[in-house]
Amino acid sequence: MNHRNLGRRELLRKLGVSAAAIPFLSNLPSIASAAKANRRKQRLVIMFSPNGTVPDEFWPDQEGSDFELKRILAPLQPYKDRLLTLHGICNKVKGDGDSHMRGMSCLLTGTHLFPGNIQGGSHTPAGWASGISIDQEIKNFLQSNPETQTRFGELLFGVNVGDRADPWTRLSYAGPNKPVAPIEDPYRMFEKMYGRVEDQATIRSVLDSVQEDLRRVRGLISREDRRLLDEHESFVREMEKELKAGGKQTYAVSVPELESGVKNENDNAPLLGKMQIELMVNGLANDMNRVAVLQYTKSVGGARMNWLGIDENHHSLSHEPDDNKAAKEKLVKINTWFCEQLVYLAKRLDETPEPGGQGSLLDNTTIVWTNELGKGNSHTLNNIPFVMLGGGLGFKMGRSLKYNKQNHNRLLAAIANGMGHEITTFGDPNLCSDGVLTDLS
Repeated sequence: MNHRNLGRRELLRKLGVSAAAIPFLSNLPSIASAAKANRRKQRLVIMFSPNGTVPDEFWPDQEGSDFELKRILAPLQPYKDRLLTLHGICNKVKGDGDSHMRGMSCLLTGTHLFPGNIQGGSHTPAGWASGISIDQEIKNFLQSNPETQTRFGELLFGVNVGDRADPWTRLSYAGPNKPVAPIEDPYRMFEKMYGRVEDQATIRSVLDSVQEDLRRVRGLISREDRRLLDEHESFVREMEKELKAGGKQTYAVSVPELESGVKNENDNAPLLGKMQIELMVNGLANDMNRVAVLQYTKSVGGARMNWLGIDENHHSLSHEPDDNKAAKEKLVKINTWFCEQLVYLAKRLDETPEPGGQGSLLDNTTIVWTNELGKGNSHTLNNIPFVMLGGGLGFKMGRSLKYNKQNHNRLLAAIANGMGHEITTFGDPNLCSDGVLTDLS
């Protein structure tokens, strides 16, 4: 099932056609043409924060559309009708590595870790994940279709991730044993997305040299070869015109201006995060990519939220027992701050009109906020925080869903389906034997 079929199916559903009739109607040329005209861009953003949450201050008590947001999720109140909370999603990947390792590197891959030499706690050592992550899988699917292909496919943004490279620090995998590092320096990300002025000067110099070489050989070649040479010279002239016009591509949304001189260090995380979000929103608006990851810190990291008045590092606090009320309040404060970053991202997407389409970027983007653990001090991989916001996947939003210990592989497959990639399993097929997670649409 490709992206074109998805457009047809959406159109037929809007027309009130039953599911049984869709296979008979979806290939009619008139339906295909109308679906193509009605197709929208779909985007996926995965946002990560570490070390579990405080369950009784996170999960709504109610199920269905009539639910109340607890303290941690309270900042999402303005977006409640576009929100989906999924309680009962569990990471059941077994094997080598501690819970932080498997929670982190198996979160988006749904596959076991290779044997390795990274020792975690009292558990067996482990290496990298043994499969591709869902963000990369969806990116590859979209890039394989000229109609959904973009310049980058996916961009990975980091905030206070650090220099370590191990299974505690990587979410995204291009394949088995192929972790993909996020870019945590917004200035580096800016250069990746928009290039550097110095590069444009170098290109001008090369073009001048090429043009002179082409002129030099014109009198030495045949008439037939001159026609080909004319095409080459025309190409060079077009490139020069672009550079003389300012060396900038025309973007649907103007290039953001970043505050200069912000150091990539712990206490600047709030500002660095907002800079990364501005770049992310701009990239999505300009269709540079339709998949993105926003990774705040890392599992077992020592980030200190000094801007919240909290001196202890996040990981250490997450290990405190439940009866340490002071530690619990600090964890609530930290997780609420992460939620506020999600709200800021949603707000920026919501106030950015869909270029060439209807509504806003948020109407066509789903943000998935998740974590490597369900709860820090128990290291449980049950009830992993999964919160979705936005309209990119076509799921029925404005609900609190409660499942009975469902494998998170089934959710990953459902996310792929929502993006038009109709797979039936993802990751370890034994953890997806019941098929794609239901009740989302």
